[in-house]
Amino acid sequence: MLATDLRLALDPVAFARSLGFSPDAWQARALRWNGRRGLWNCARQSGKSTVAALLAVHRAIYRPDSLVLLVSPSLRQSSELFRKTGDWLARLPDAPGMPEDNRLSCTLANGSRIVSLPGSEDTIRGYSGAALLLIDEAARVADLLYYSVRPMLAVSGGWLLAMSTPFGKRGWWHQEWTAGGASWDRVEIKAAECPRISPEFLEEERRSLGYFYAQEYECEFRETTDQLFTFDLVQSAVTADVKPLFGVAV
Repeated sequence: MLATDLRLALDPVAFARSLGFSPDAWQARALRWNGRRGLWNCARQSGKSTVAALLAVHRAIYRPDSLVLLVSPSLRQSSELFRKTGDWLARLPDAPGMPEDNRLSCTLANGSRIVSLPGSEDTIRGYSGAALLLIDEAARVADLLYYSVRPMLAVSGGWLLAMSTPFGKRGWWHQEWTAGGASWDRVEIKAAECPRISPEFLEEERRSLGYFYAQEYECEFRETTDQLFTFDLVQSAVTADVKPLFGVAV
């Protein structure tokens, strides 16, 4: 039985291959990740959502009563990631019974749940004890949403995995990637490292996209096109030597 196969339980790569998926080298490393906080800065179409969905399914199957939460900038995007988890569940040779299964969530017979959440800080509060929190398109997830989902791991000690392509030098995603400290495991995969993307296609994209190519395919954090001052210029103006005029207790 798949659910009791110790080899598949211990090795997510073996689990992926048992479902007919042959991971790239970086995907195999990502599947075997065993940290607590992970950031995947990946080019478009590099397969990050596919691997994240596999991790979600593996966690739900082999760790009973796990709550897996999928967060994106919008419910449509979260539900798309949830659909990918459903595709993997459908490939299982002995698929687990699911007392609940709908467009946005499912509950497995072992008590594990996979839930896709809307991209609104106002409507997602209430979940707690998450075993795995996946944040897709993280660079476009609002800061308030990110800050509101982190406490869902406070008691469980669960994993937080955020994946994205850069979207300017702004927001929590850029902050965590550049200055978030050693608590994060960081993975960067450029398009040229993905064997399914041809050099010819990338050269065509380079000519067509110009400024945006470095962001979408080379994982670079670039200044936004509507910025008056660059991020580095603003940072260079920050100093502790000048006392603020307002907001200081006397």
